[in-house]
Amino acid sequence: MESILLEYGWVLIVLVVLEGLLAADNAVVMAVMVKHLPPAQRKKALFYGLLGAFVFRFAALFMITILVDIWQIQAIGAAYLLFISAKNLYDLKKHKNDGAEHVKAPKKQSGFWMTVVKVELADIAFAIDSMLAAVAIAVTLPELGDFHIGGINGGQFSVMFLGGVIGLIIMRFAATWFVRLLDKYPALESAAFAIVGWVGVKLVVLTLGHEDLAIIDPSFPHSTIWKTIFWSVLLLIAVLGVVIGIRNNRKETA
Repeated sequence: MESILLEYGWVLIVLVVLEGLLAADNAVVMAVMVKHLPPAQRKKALFYGLLGAFVFRFAALFMITILVDIWQIQAIGAAYLLFISAKNLYDLKKHKNDGAEHVKAPKKQSGFWMTVVKVELADIAFAIDSMLAAVAIAVTLPELGDFHIGGINGGQFSVMFLGGVIGLIIMRFAATWFVRLLDKYPALESAAFAIVGWVGVKLVVLTLGHEDLAIIDPSFPHSTIWKTIFWSVLLLIAVLGVVIGIRNNRKETA
């Protein structure tokens, strides 16, 4: 039981970091999209944007949990995690000294309600990103208890729900601080996306061992040897990220 709780704790940390990265990006995009509005309207547009982010994230969460037990969905989740890991690691290497903004402001300034619509459309895209990543990571966990929501175990759902809530809190209160932290320690972001990619590998193994596919022994993804390999590599990536981040920061301040 203690090992399962430890595994849940680690996955929650990984999920919070990933949700924080997506939330920070979401917050930056919203800020860019509303910055042409007068201050009073800007505040209202951001409020609608945050409300939309909340609604769309949890709508996406409940929709995805209905389909999560299908091996094709697990395969899509694995491909998605590997894609965002590879893409972001490549972008970080290619644009090492670039700013945090990934979206340019519209050339033509939109009115208030059109701006709100654009913000909500961006929220939908981020909601799908966020919840697909959350489900893909959570289903790698062992089941906890007999309670299920849709096609996912209650324990796994709880981790996704907590990750989503914490991501929204980061977007509302700490997105700017989160971006500054990653600017100060860029190796932490690289390590985070490397971990996301490694979790994607775990989901690949889980998919290959799915009972309806059985390309590998279905018991292997839940075996002690695979869990030992997975968590050892994950811990190594995390430690290297912290060490390299601190070392690079000392070099810059020296």
